[in-house]
Amino acid sequence: MTLEKVARRAGVSTATVSRVLNGSGAVKTTTRARVLRAVQALKYSPNLHARSLAGGRSRSLGVIVSNIENPFFLDVYKSVEEAAHAAGYEVFMANTDYRADRLVTSVRLMIGRRVAGLAAIVSEMDRELIREIEGHRIPVVFYDVGTPGRNITNIRVDYRQGMEKVVSHLYSLGHRRLGFLGHHPTLGPLNERVKAVRDAATRFTDLRVEAAADADSLEGGRKGARALLDSRFRPTALVCVNDLMAVGALRELRARGLRVPEDVSVTGFDNTTLAQFCHPALTTVHIPRDRIGETICASLIHREKGPSRHELVIEPELLLRESTGPAPTSREGAAHGV
Repeated sequence: MTLEKVARRAGVSTATVSRVLNGSGAVKTTTRARVLRAVQALKYSPNLHARSLAGGRSRSLGVIVSNIENPFFLDVYKSVEEAAHAAGYEVFMANTDYRADRLVTSVRLMIGRRVAGLAAIVSEMDRELIREIEGHRIPVVFYDVGTPGRNITNIRVDYRQGMEKVVSHLYSLGHRRLGFLGHHPTLGPLNERVKAVRDAATRFTDLRVEAAADADSLEGGRKGARALLDSRFRPTALVCVNDLMAVGALRELRARGLRVPEDVSVTGFDNTTLAQFCHPALTTVHIPRDRIGETICASLIHREKGPSRHELVIEPELLLRESTGPAPTSREGAAHGV
């Protein structure tokens, strides 16, 4: 596939296509979108580093994440970058905002840069794109979406185990109405977390769970908490899919005059810095982002030397802090509207 074919399909010059792919020069938004649609339709992978690589192999890695505003993804990226720089590699990063079309474009642009390896730390991956990536025969790391295979590392977090620990902890404190706060529930890995909470709740016949979803952001956490608190369900604890949304939920509870954990308990997931420094400090589940980043870097660089198979399964650890406590009594709950 050539640059000229992309230009013809988009109805622009080859120079315009180059400016879009290189991110240089002024290009109208509508024109840029038309070029990227043509790139996607033709599955074009531009060789953006052809000249620089003419005399040797690539010394760059590609990392694609779902949401760079979420500290979890940023922490993983920083760990990859630090290890890569120590090994003499540079790192390109792309952010998809959970959009499948952006993921496809980012993957093809990374491959076009002739990266030595590619890591997809995303939730919106699908099997067709996985097969396309595998076809390029470069070292690849998938996060919670792939399976070990030739040149593929899969890093998988046992979210089910982590959520079971959270639910058991809250149940032991007397909580019988849990609100699950998530985002993008139609995406497989995220839907699995909701299912894990519901499945964990089936072990306790008197435990009820209701779910709400909003954007993966501080404001999304606040809005999701608002929806649960305004419902007739009246949860005594909020189980959040990550720390970022949990901090947003804490903001909504404060705005309502509700105390944490006396009136409502809150849990997060990931154990980012936010969880330690917010008030009250979050009970959360620890995911070792530094270990994930180091594994990504080591896998991508090592696999340039030959194919191998590897899967890393991370068992999460529950960390108890000040945001969880005994469920309020019926009288206390009525007084505070929970």
